[in-house]
Amino acid sequence: MLSNKKIKTAYFCTQCGAEHPKWQGQCRECGAWNSLAEEKVPVKTKASVSLSVSAEKQKISDIKTESSFGYKSGLDEFDRVLGGQLLPGMTVLLSGDPGIGKSTLMLQAAEAYSEQNIPVLYVTGEESLPQIKLRAGRLHVDGKNITVVNTTGLEEITALIADGNYGVVLIDSIQTVASGLFDSPPGTVGQVREAANQLIMQAKSGGNALFLVGHVTKDGLIAGPKVLEHMVDTVIYFEGDSAHLYRMLRAQKNRFGSIAEIGLFQMASDGLTEVANPSSYFLSGSSDTMRTGAVVTGVCEGNRPLLVEIQALVSRTNYGYPQRVAGGIDNKKLSLLLAILEKRGDYPMGTHDVFVSVAGGLKLTEPALDLPVVVAIVSSLLNKPVDGKTLVVGEVGLSGEVRPVSLIDRRVAEAAKLGFKTVIIPEQNREQLTEKRVKIIGVKDVQAALDQLVG
Repeated sequence: MLSNKKIKTAYFCTQCGAEHPKWQGQCRECGAWNSLAEEKVPVKTKASVSLSVSAEKQKISDIKTESSFGYKSGLDEFDRVLGGQLLPGMTVLLSGDPGIGKSTLMLQAAEAYSEQNIPVLYVTGEESLPQIKLRAGRLHVDGKNITVVNTTGLEEITALIADGNYGVVLIDSIQTVASGLFDSPPGTVGQVREAANQLIMQAKSGGNALFLVGHVTKDGLIAGPKVLEHMVDTVIYFEGDSAHLYRMLRAQKNRFGSIAEIGLFQMASDGLTEVANPSSYFLSGSSDTMRTGAVVTGVCEGNRPLLVEIQALVSRTNYGYPQRVAGGIDNKKLSLLLAILEKRGDYPMGTHDVFVSVAGGLKLTEPALDLPVVVAIVSSLLNKPVDGKTLVVGEVGLSGEVRPVSLIDRRVAEAAKLGFKTVIIPEQNREQLTEKRVKIIGVKDVQAALDQLVG
């Protein structure tokens, strides 16, 4: 007589991946409502759950390290975001909006690694081999050292990796990979988590670097369980508008490097090309003219200085409640700076709509943006232009004082390299500079800066 064993099921949160024994309206981990989905769970045998007793134990002071040489693709913008190099066993999750160029970036990265004599395995579950060949031809990818396979079976992929001596493995995308242990379709929480877990463990034990391409939801989050981001070593996002030429590669997590670095690429008909001088792109020649409400400032993304333009538009409000719209900066920060202007400078901000934007689509959070935002707002309010060859940098305190910022020497050096004539900086930063190519003016408060620029 056949035994009729009950199939084990569980409920997984589609937002965070938390497992629940029974259905409930709200996830107990992330608090999301109506996010639990039922999935079958493979029954684990006693052998699979047996604990290992041979784990090696050592004191930190006794651990011997071996010098590990990573892989450099030769794409400087790509390597910078990864932390300088790709280490053996390193796992990277790449995500971005549909059509942004994730597959293009991965195929060009595969070609760059293969040119360094690194064997590459490119697994695609979304494109056929002839489609990959057509795209490779358009991108001028030779691919002599790249093995391409079209499959979505997890067990088949792990067998291919085990049989081959690959240095880099790329999975495009993780949402298409499915394990035979689950009856659920690809892309569900259980499938994504199991596939990622198996591939990551194999990469760690086998020493091959692993790239996982992940889709994003309509909210801009990586599709599948949030735990996927915690499983990998590095999470990078490919940002930008698919209707425009420029793309930014930004690290959100990196166990082996800084998360503040960005890489800038330009999308052309034959693929992505690196942008060697990002400051020239973000300024776009606007520093040659004098316009009201436009101020150039210097920011540092990691160790890289960038010059960007802050734009402001101030107009008298037609409604009882004035509008405050911020693009690229925090909206609460804008409200705070407007309150400082009205309280410390007697500017009538309560009767005006204020719109502030960072040109070029960058999203910035550093305090050095405070003073240029304030100057741009007052310039638009008074209809007085600011010299396009003047750089403005500084943090603004609640009492209206201008506070010092970090890495001021790199910001000023970038401005001097691009032909700027004058730099407005906090007075406390002035003694740190030895730059002779530009005129340096130190200011102690907001009003002193406004007197220099729009007074």
